[in-house]
Amino acid sequence: MTAIDPAAPGGPEVLVPVERPVPTPAAGEVLLKVHAAGVNRPDILQRKGGYPPPSGAPTIPGLEVAGEVVAVGEGGNDALIGQPMCALIAGGGYAQYAVAPEGQCLPVPAALTMVEAAAIPETLFTVWTNLFERGYASEGDTVLVHGGTSGIGTMAIALANLFGLTIIVTAGSDAKVEAARSLGADHAINYASEDFVARVQDITGGAGCAVVLDMVGGDYVPRNLQCLADDGRHVSIAVQRGLEATIPIFEVMRRRLTLTGSTLRPRDAAFKAMVADELGRTVWPHVEAGRLKPVIDRTYPLAHAADAHRRMEAGDHVGKIVLEVGGPAA
Repeated sequence: MTAIDPAAPGGPEVLVPVERPVPTPAAGEVLLKVHAAGVNRPDILQRKGGYPPPSGAPTIPGLEVAGEVVAVGEGGNDALIGQPMCALIAGGGYAQYAVAPEGQCLPVPAALTMVEAAAIPETLFTVWTNLFERGYASEGDTVLVHGGTSGIGTMAIALANLFGLTIIVTAGSDAKVEAARSLGADHAINYASEDFVARVQDITGGAGCAVVLDMVGGDYVPRNLQCLADDGRHVSIAVQRGLEATIPIFEVMRRRLTLTGSTLRPRDAAFKAMVADELGRTVWPHVEAGRLKPVIDRTYPLAHAADAHRRMEAGDHVGKIVLEVGGPAA
């Protein structure tokens, strides 16, 4: 099969097509003929050598795919063969075929294209587990999400609208602020020209937010705490501005704040299957009804994965970047 599997870390230019063996599904896994694969920031970190795959995962990047099941592992359900599925995987998406744990697959309904289906799993699993499960966001809450026009941000906006949250997002330009509002954000703040802490206080009448979903880290963390209401939850999912932060411990104590966070990729298959099951019950009916669709920024052929990474690194995208794969039948 054709795959993108860099021999060494480097810039986007290392993402060139190579030939690799078609993987074989083990027990509990399915083999997908990949139609499309989502591009995510962890892929860029992996390409640069800063985010190695977990033990046993393919070196081929790509954490989410959509395609057709063409084989199942030993003891698997043959009825799945021929079914369109999207899946969260630990790697291997930038290829014509990819293996996925059966429990991490969700059916692709008629309401979605394969490109749209491939753009859902990574952001949906991430936002759901962090904003709703670790952050305990619930109907009526106000939440602050940084990176409002990213894949994570646009998914957070969509879920907030479905589940009754008031969502404030930040973005880096007036154009992105307008894009976020057009996608359903209740409020959008240009962090390049406005103090987001002051704006959040204005928007909430000084009450603050129930949850902050933060992918920035570094010096944003103490500022985020100023945006929280008493008993608020701060959830870290990335550290784009630094691995360390100085925080006012007594403020955390006095206002009963919670600081938490997670990384999804290293979690075991049992946890991810549990999340997939929960999403299948709570979110997937909205997907099937056409009420939840990812925002697609741009698509690229698999062979142009380098251009997809350049697009993401430039920071001009709104929503998800997707590779269209296709490939011969197994």
